[in-house]
Parts: sequence; structure tokens; C-alpha cells
Amino acid sequence: MPEDVSVVVVGSCMTDLVSQAPRLPKAGETIHGHKFFIGFGGKGANQCVQAARMGAKTAMVCKVGRDVFGNDYIQNFKNNGISTAYAEQTENAATGAASIIVNDTGENAIVIVAGANMLLGQEELQRAQSAIVNAKVLVCQLEINPDASLQALRMAKENHVKTIFNPAPAVADLHSDFYKASDVFCCNESEAELLTGLSVITVEDASRVGLELLSKGCGSVIVTLGPQGCVVCQSTNTAPKHIPTTAVTAADTTGAGDSFIGALAFYMAHYPTMPLEEMARRANLVAAVSVQTVGTQTSFPFRKDLPTELF
Repeated sequence: MPEDVSVVVVGSCMTDLVSQAPRLPKAGETIHGHKFFIGFGGKGANQCVQAARMGAKTAMVCKVGRDVFGNDYIQNFKNNGISTAYAEQTENAATGAASIIVNDTGENAIVIVAGANMLLGQEELQRAQSAIVNAKVLVCQLEINPDASLQALRMAKENHVKTIFNPAPAVADLHSDFYKASDVFCCNESEAELLTGLSVITVEDASRVGLELLSKGCGSVIVTLGPQGCVVCQSTNTAPKHIPTTAVTAADTTGAGDSFIGALAFYMAHYPTMPLEEMARRANLVAAVSVQTVGTQTSFPFRKDLPTELF
């Protein structure tokens, strides 16, 4: 087991293949684009990278293909100081990929192929068990097989490891045990709406759905609201608390939620006595920095680039 790992993320890796063009092509049409780049994405990997850049010692439990994208992704983890002891490669599927076309007005068309992400299961979790049960914080999402995420959360809870669960992409029929296994259940407004059937537009709406989700058995609920900040609800003090954020000019909001969760994991692991509201305030600020640069992981801030008062 890697020594002193404080944050373990069980989740997805996606290679983003991004083409920028004046407009989206019609069916059967070929058009000329003006820019192409390959980026690293996937909610799990994004969250792990942000936690690592904050200074947490992290390990990623994931599955990628035995292909050039998989090789590059493992090297990306190493470049960010993330343990790859449980980042496994398979010949049975390609590395997860997202083909993205973006037009000049910011509209996009995306095809996602989960690939090797969906092969992460019980055997891989058993091999990573020592890291999971000895971590301070475990983070999970839903871009892998939901059964694997739930098993990892249960494994952590049984061993008194703090858990953060991000129900994304959200599913309406989420298993009830996901709520009970979450010390912090963190979702955005659209995910909260799908999970509860309640519209989420205002801070008051977020407070209402936060309490609804809390009643399902979560230790705490955070509903993120983009430029409005977030709302925190806790079982120890059920009065919802609105945490505003700093106003910034956003260049690209992609990955902002992942930046928030990665920062939250860092604070939970390294400042365990800090009130959750203060952790959320700081995570808001980290996410605000991330949206000021185009790209996903390329926009995630390092500790040295953040205000000293965040540490």
C-alpha cells in the first residue's frame, strides 16, 4: 500500500478529444475545424487531481485500457504526484473517451464511451482495500459501475473512513444505501432536482432539496449552485446554511464541480476539526479560481497559486 495516503478516489478516467469548429456538422457532413486538443477528464480523476494539487497524498482506484490513452493517463497521475498502485490497465476495453465538438458560440455535441471504466469492480476494490480502509477520506461518483461505487463507500464506512459521494451523472432511482453511506453527499442543482423531483433555481430551493436529501440518511448534504455558491445541510444542525462565493469572470466552467469536491476532500483529510461550512467556503474559492482558465485539469489550481488564507 502507498504510504500515508490521505485521500483515495474510486472513479472514472476519460480522455477528452476536443474539436473546435465554426458550427456543429449536420448528419453525414464533414466540415473544417480550427482547433483540436486532447485533455484529461473523468469526474473521479478530476477530483483526485485537484485534491493532489492542494497538497493531499492521493491514490486513484480506476481502470483504463492497455492503449496509448491509458498509458498517458497513468503518466498524468504520476505527473500530479498521485499513487498509481491501483490504476489498472485492461486489454478487454479501451480507455474511456469523450469526443467533443464545440462551435463558436459555445454549443457542443458530445459522445462518451465509458470503456474500461465499467470494468472496475469487486476484484479491483479488494486489491485496493488496504488503501481504502486506511485513508482519511474516500471519494466516489457514478461514472463507473454504481455497484462498485457503493461497495467502496460501504468498505470505507465500515472502517470509519470519511466519505464524499458525488451522485454524478445522477440517476432518479439511486439506491437508498448511497445516502446512508455518505458522510457528505455533494451534488449540483440539476442532480439534486433529478434525485428529488424538486426544482432547484434559488438558494431557498437548494435549502429545501438539501433537507429532503438529508432525510434519506446522509450525514451532511452540500448542494452546489455555481456563481451562487452552495448550501450546506447537516444532520447535527439541520438549519440550511448558504455559503456564497467570490464573483469571477468565468472562461470555462467545465470541471468546476470536480474542483470543488477535490478541494473539499483535501480539507476533510487535513483539517478534520474545521466546520463543514468553512470547508465549503474554501472549496468555493478554489472552484472559482478554476473557472477562470479554459480547460479542465489544466485549469485546476495548485496550492502555490491559491491565497495563503486557504491553508
